[in-house]
Amino acid sequence: MPDNASERDALVNRKLPEMQLSDGSSSSFTASPPPPPHYLNAGGRAQYRFAVEGNAIITGGAGTLALEGARALLEHGLSGLALFDINPQQAAGPITSLIAEFPSAQIIAKQVDVRDSENIKTAVAETAKRLGSVDILCCFAGVVGCAHATDMTLDEWKRTIDINCTGSFLCAQAVAKHMIAQETGGSMVFIASISGHRVNFPQPQVAYNVSKSALLSLKNSLAAEWARYGIRVNTISPGYMDTILNEGPGLENARNIWKSRNPMGRMGVPYELTGPLVMLCSGAGSYITAADIVVDGGGLVF
Repeated sequence: MPDNASERDALVNRKLPEMQLSDGSSSSFTASPPPPPHYLNAGGRAQYRFAVEGNAIITGGAGTLALEGARALLEHGLSGLALFDINPQQAAGPITSLIAEFPSAQIIAKQVDVRDSENIKTAVAETAKRLGSVDILCCFAGVVGCAHATDMTLDEWKRTIDINCTGSFLCAQAVAKHMIAQETGGSMVFIASISGHRVNFPQPQVAYNVSKSALLSLKNSLAAEWARYGIRVNTISPGYMDTILNEGPGLENARNIWKSRNPMGRMGVPYELTGPLVMLCSGAGSYITAADIVVDGGGLVF
């Protein structure tokens, strides 16, 4: 409640900012895309449908899922790529391989802490200047920690929320400002999780689950607010993926439980996320925004 009369007056006389929606006209940023060129054959039309244009920033770029996604986007025509990571050197080998495999693309790596708004703003500005534009943002940066809620420290809670959720917002905000200034629109994809849809079992991980639930709401809000600029915002919710984070004898019991509760009886592999990612970042996703694509082998059925 307001403490004094002036605060009360300010409260009751305030005016809410109002978001604007696009009118969808031919002159708007949400106009219908042009049809494929008439001279293309069936193969050319198929390629055109999933063509990825422009330049992308991928956060958490040194991770297995991010690198797999980066390769897929490059295979579909991405012109430039900036991999943001707090320690890009840990993926120096794979990044060098990408540069050698796609010599026509500009590929750079930047040390970025997604919790640092000034670091992000500088890195995005430098990327836009170096590559010429920023057209795609894919937020893979994230951490997971398993702890009983009664044992979790405040620092553990804040670290998970700050990296997984706030970090995605800060990156999206910085990139959106460039997309709006460019007047080109663009695509943003947050990597959420089945953990944002239901409680995991058997591991307790309340902070992670909350952070991924928040991402689902974040993409809805940003998709609604930024549609008029031609910016599409979506999420992908992976199930349990077979990466180094889920390896080791200490996780064998959990892995068996995860697989036993899945209709397909297995965990996913990183490659299986690339199809949805390409669709959302390409022309194939031109009318898709505020969507969440679950890639979990049917795990959410139970």
